[in-house]
Amino acid sequence: MKKNITNQKGFSLIELLVVVIIIAIIAAIAIPNLLASRRAANEASAASSLRTIHSAQATYQATAGGGTQYASTLVLLGPGVGNAAIIDGALAAASATPGKSGYVFTLSTNGASNTIYCTAAAPDSSTTGTRTFGVASDGVLYGSNATNSNATACALGVLTGGAVLQ
Repeated sequence: MKKNITNQKGFSLIELLVVVIIIAIIAAIAIPNLLASRRAANEASAASSLRTIHSAQATYQATAGGGTQYASTLVLLGPGVGNAAIIDGALAAASATPGKSGYVFTLSTNGASNTIYCTAAAPDSSTTGTRTFGVASDGVLYGSNATNSNATACALGVLTGGAVLQ
């Protein structure tokens, strides 16, 4: 007996190709938006981490710093024997690459007296963020585009570059 092939069900090759093309178009639209959202989240995390560092520095100054000195490193603010244990370990170790949320944090003071400080956050790469951030002893948060000449930087306890963030 012969089989009747007219009753077979399924998709043709052209129908499958149309579905694949539609999925590819949706992915081409969604992936850049996903990456932009991730960058924005990393930047928000960096700004929030700087606020945390400023609060920790104020606490350190009022307690271990004798009312005049700030912590000279992030490690001193973090957990561990002999440290203040004011911030979490991930933030305390964020001065090394890859940092926290794709940002590397640098903290500096004005030397042996440690009477002023600043902390800057720079993206590890252009995929983790496009802006730099900084905070100093006054607690004002600054930010700038990482690729321009006015990028936020920190040296000897003095924050340079950037514009005030609201």
